[in-house]
Amino acid sequence: MRRALTVITLSLAATTAAGAQALTGGQTPTDRPFTIVKNDPRLDAIIDPGAKAESLGDRFGLTEGAVWIREGNSGHLLFADMLDNVIYRWDPGKGISVHLENVGYTGKDFLHVGQQTRRGRSAVLLIGPNGLSLDPEGRLVACAMPDRSVVRYEKDGTRTVMADKFEGKRFSGPNDVVVKSNGSIYFTDTPWGLRESEKDPQREIPFHGFYLVKDGKVTLLGSDAAEHGGIPNGITLSPDEKYLYVTAARRGTLRYDINPDDTVSNGKVFVNHGGDGMRVDRKGNLYTTGGGGGPNIQITSPEGKPLGRLLLPQPAGEPRTRVCATNVAFGDNDDRTLFITACTHLFKIRLKQPGVRPGRKP
Repeated sequence: MRRALTVITLSLAATTAAGAQALTGGQTPTDRPFTIVKNDPRLDAIIDPGAKAESLGDRFGLTEGAVWIREGNSGHLLFADMLDNVIYRWDPGKGISVHLENVGYTGKDFLHVGQQTRRGRSAVLLIGPNGLSLDPEGRLVACAMPDRSVVRYEKDGTRTVMADKFEGKRFSGPNDVVVKSNGSIYFTDTPWGLRESEKDPQREIPFHGFYLVKDGKVTLLGSDAAEHGGIPNGITLSPDEKYLYVTAARRGTLRYDINPDDTVSNGKVFVNHGGDGMRVDRKGNLYTTGGGGGPNIQITSPEGKPLGRLLLPQPAGEPRTRVCATNVAFGDNDDRTLFITACTHLFKIRLKQPGVRPGRKP
């Protein structure tokens, strides 16, 4: 059994244990513009210095995992809302609609599921889905965090549980997921599907890890019980599928070699940024998000050199919004639009460099 490590401490969902106790929203926010911080001249080949962040919607619950669905020369974006317990859909020229209801939690015992966190000034519960991905057949794969499972939606709309246990014990709250082009599923498991987190009496696995689902078998790849420590959160693949990236508490993002059998080895700190979801572009640049720790997306070269950051705008006024970058996805007909789930908001930014969409062959 491999225990190579991984991950985050304070993500969007993570802001829960500590943040859930502080229910004040802080000072009334003032306007903050979208800002591009350049650390390396190579950033100019990725984004125009005059690029803007366009808001596609606001006053959501807490948005997460996004994925672009290609339809001919167009398509639509799907993204999760962890408070509304739905997957929303954004269509160019049409706006927002509900794609699927009751994705994160399908039960009725709302008193004992979903950890408490903060949305602006409000105390709220995380009862909705989290990370989303696509498999090679274009089927939607979702982390049903309060249901403590990873599920797949078939073409006829039925729901298949891909993983809900490890060695007979239930997961605590699958958080993020990515699917390799051969169908192998990688996902992270966190405490945030449980009301009392690590202390919840319903907790069955005494650690939080990241896993591989292949040929119906669930394999533990790393955990917070390993030497690296930390609760796993964000996860993604390099464009050539040779590496697996996983965020790591207090350390940023780790990178692992992917072995021929799809397990991983040689985990090392790649960059000291990353608190939640992430994706890569076709050149191998990694886009990591700040999660509950901040409204920023860092772009890092394949060699681990920070190229720059995108700082999301903060609207002014009350009721207080919460803008925090939780996940990203590439889309539009050229894969050059970066969609950003940002807690109470959804943004898009046009880039020069196309990105990688999940489920596609390298």
